[in-house]
Amino acid sequence: MRLLVTGRAGQVASSLAERASTMEDVEIIFAGRPRLDLTRVETIAPTIEAVRPDIVVSAAAYTAVDQAEHEPELAFAINATGAGEVARAAASVGAPIIQLSTDYVFDGALDRPYREDDAPGPQSVYGASKLAGEEAVAAANPRHLVLRTAWVYSPFGKNFVRTMLRLAAKHDEVSIVSDQCGNPTSALDIADGILAIARQLRERTDFDQWGIYHLAGSGATNWADFAVEIFGLSRSLGGPAARVRPIATNDYPTIARRPANSRLETKKLSRVFGHFIPDWRGSCRCVVGRLLQQEK
Repeated sequence: MRLLVTGRAGQVASSLAERASTMEDVEIIFAGRPRLDLTRVETIAPTIEAVRPDIVVSAAAYTAVDQAEHEPELAFAINATGAGEVARAAASVGAPIIQLSTDYVFDGALDRPYREDDAPGPQSVYGASKLAGEEAVAAANPRHLVLRTAWVYSPFGKNFVRTMLRLAAKHDEVSIVSDQCGNPTSALDIADGILAIARQLRERTDFDQWGIYHLAGSGATNWADFAVEIFGLSRSLGGPAARVRPIATNDYPTIARRPANSRLETKKLSRVFGHFIPDWRGSCRCVVGRLLQQEK
């Protein structure tokens, strides 16, 4: 099975590279700048046509949530126009596309986890650009899967877990927002999900349940309690830890609005693909351990 993945250095791309490295029947080609540049649409189709993958995984994205408020044109060029062109090029070579999206397409007003058929209502430029990307992908390639995920962390790149460990090494106490809840999701678990789904798409030639799915860590928490868990795990493994002072969103203003409720229901993914995402606490322990080892 040959996969083309857009982007090379992101958390999901790095996790896919690691997970697929032990699979003899999976070949992954990573296509990033300058070879494939989502801001230069003329680079997209030739790259995908040259590789002729079985499946395209659209992982590259503009993810600077606050900066997007100042660069809406760039955010939409990458997350909407570029994503749509990737989907169109995949369709032209007969390949389905797996598009990664985000919990930020929702406004966060519901008092329960969001389902795939709940109405989106992005509150930020980033969220709006990702929603536009979902729509562009669906319009360009009927054989599409949109995988919405949330609160991504991993042993790679910048993320909340790495930031907390860095802060704990310098401070005795950190202030963390406690009135935003969601599903912490390891990029390694996302990679496992993508590979399991891709394998089924190759085997199930009659698959017709295309559309939107939620792929997020099992269990939910808030940012402050997420930090408490990280510090507890780090302390147990001999790493740095700090006290957490819970604060309200209003006490930590950001340029872009974040949804108060980012919880995603994943029952559809489990029902259709039989794939279950691990509890976030176990996955977090693995990532904290790896990050601490990297610092030695």
